[in-house]
Amino acid sequence: MKKRIKQHADAVNVALGNMLAVRRQQTAARLWEAMSYSLMAGGKRVRPAMMLECYAACGGSADILPTAMSIECMHTYSLIHDDLPCMDDDDLRRGRPTCHCRFDEATAVLAADALQALSFELLCEQRANDSVRINLMRRLAVAGGAAGMVGGQMLDMQADAENIADVSAISHIHKLKTGALLRYCCLAGALLAGADSTRVAACSRYGEAVGLLFQIADDMLDATASTAQLGKSAGKDAAQNKATYVSLLGLSRTRDYAAQTHAVALEAAAVLGEDGNTLKKFATYILERQQ
Repeated sequence: MKKRIKQHADAVNVALGNMLAVRRQQTAARLWEAMSYSLMAGGKRVRPAMMLECYAACGGSADILPTAMSIECMHTYSLIHDDLPCMDDDDLRRGRPTCHCRFDEATAVLAADALQALSFELLCEQRANDSVRINLMRRLAVAGGAAGMVGGQMLDMQADAENIADVSAISHIHKLKTGALLRYCCLAGALLAGADSTRVAACSRYGEAVGLLFQIADDMLDATASTAQLGKSAGKDAAQNKATYVSLLGLSRTRDYAAQTHAVALEAAAVLGEDGNTLKKFATYILERQQ
């Protein structure tokens, strides 16, 4: 699975590099540098890879790299904001200084704003039926906005280990903050492939489960991995008294909960028959991030 994900990442990176080069002359130099610095900082490109895999599982075969790039622009915008001093206040991302440390806070905010806008511009460039494009833009706006990623970030900022009482409360936060965009990726792949309602629903359930699984694994990694392994500051959740699956359940029970969530993802992928086999492997890859 790692090799397949890398193939997707390589294709997305080439497309992103070309896309940025086209826009270089249209953008203020410092802004373009900050956008490029963050967008091309590496990473596994898990979100566009997940979209591409759901697209293939639902029978798609056309070029949907504009949508893949759109997703990565939206994700990168969220990372820049997440790292700001007024948010998580982190100085490392993917093993190098965060955008506001490399440039300055104002430039980082503007670079993130520009990437968010660019995500919708790229969706407009996707070759697809107009109704599909409009549906994707609406769903991306919801996934990235107050009812999704931004709303989850607000709840996460307000939550600490003392005021989160159970798993359902923390899962609600992460279904928005992390899960909404991952679920969108899976839905986008199915919708672009013209999948029937059964397959669209299966991809939606799969995306929701993998979205939670991703965050559960992330919480375990923050508690067990080093800064060098993570490429960002390790142990920040505990240091900031943040509510996490690990702070609530402990490491052993969190692993059990991850296994249960992994099983839900596998059940959803099974609806797709043999076409869902790669999605099962993808879910297992997400689970094994913390091992």
